[in-house]
Amino acid sequence: MSGSDKFSRIKNQGNIILKSRLLQNLSKVECYEFLQLCHRRDYLKDEHIYYQGDPGTGMYFIEEGKVQLITRNEENEETFSHTIESPESFGVSSIGYEFRRFATAKCLTDCTLLGFFKPDFETLKKRQPHIAVKFMETLAMIAMRQLSTAIDELKDTSDAKRIIALQYGTYHDDEQKRIIF
Repeated sequence: MSGSDKFSRIKNQGNIILKSRLLQNLSKVECYEFLQLCHRRDYLKDEHIYYQGDPGTGMYFIEEGKVQLITRNEENEETFSHTIESPESFGVSSIGYEFRRFATAKCLTDCTLLGFFKPDFETLKKRQPHIAVKFMETLAMIAMRQLSTAIDELKDTSDAKRIIALQYGTYHDDEQKRIIF
């Protein structure tokens, strides 16, 4: 690796550290420790990173490039598409949770991604538990915002009884949980 390539890589990682919403709760030193567990992966334009419905095994930070997140319905028709780029991240619900992928992730350009996977999180918990806790606090806040948004959307299409049943039934009733997730 040439000196300019190494400098570019460090600069891009610095961009992730300074601008990533997921890492804002961490100090720069903690971000550096966190990023040391990430795995750099290069993808080509139009290459898929993962597919909707796949088991969630990890998350990604975009170091360089643009990624499109796409959801499809049962007829395989595109229902949603969103483009993200550095320093954004995606796939975060797979860390700490047993969710299948909600969308397909596809590279719109050649991309360099930093992958952070479940085994990396386990390592982080053992080596730097305070960083793992701060990271999970951020993920919990994101999940709560998503839940709040989903509840607000449900209010437009469902009655209060159904919303409460969905919200609290998932906690108390395993059968209801299987239906929702």
